[in-house]
Formats: sequence, C-alpha cells, structure tokens
Amino acid sequence: MNHYETVFILTPVLSDNQMRETVDKFKSVLIQGGATITGEENWGLRKLAYPIQKKHTGFYNLLQFDAQPELIAVLETQYRRDERVIRFLTFRLDKYAYEYAEKRKNNKKEQPLQSVDLLEIGQPFVAEEIIEEED
Repeated sequence: MNHYETVFILTPVLSDNQMRETVDKFKSVLIQGGATITGEENWGLRKLAYPIQKKHTGFYNLLQFDAQPELIAVLETQYRRDERVIRFLTFRLDKYAYEYAEKRKNNKKEQPLQSVDLLEIGQPFVAEEIIEEED
C-alpha cells in the first residue's frame, strides 16, 4: 500500500450539507476500494488563483489515505464524473512527504491546547507597569 493525498475543489454554490455529502461520497469510494483514510481536512471556502468555469472561489478539501495504486484511477474517474468537483489533484507521498504530513497532522492536534499566558512567562502586563510608575 502507498500513502496518498488528494485535494479537490468543490463548486462554491453548494450548501454545507451538499458539501459534506460530496466529501462522504469520495470517502466511501476509497473505503469500498480497500483504502484506509488517515486524515481529512476541510480548508473551507477559498479564493481561486484564477477563474475556473467562471467561478472565483471554491471549497477545498484534503484527504490522506493508504491504498493500492489501482484505486487512484477509480477515484479520479469519480471526480471527473461529479459536476460538483471543479479541480482535483492526487499524488503519492514519498517517505519524506509522508513524514512531513504526519508532523503537520500532529501539530494541528496539539495547537488548540497551546496557549501562552503572559503571567506564566513572568512578564507583567503593560497596564501594571503604568500603574506602578504613577505611584
């Protein structure tokens, strides 16, 4: 099995439910083909670098998965048949790209837990310094 990432852009006229249904459709194609989905990211509505089919924005989605090479042709055929997909790119990760993707995934999981509090660092607030100078 190889490690793959696929990024696809959905048309911006979809509702949230339609977008989720479309992503679930492609996830089910992967699962039925014997793939293991290792990561999923919804990048949301973003501006395109250039107009595609007279559209300037699109919903970006990323799927990371492990699969046999034969499944990629099936997945890309489904992308081409679905009119809601305006662009897609699927590529195999080499060992360095896979390590980077794993690090990125782990950092995203840890980020919400990291918060910096100025009092913990030992730096006083600016407001306290001003009050001390007035005394």
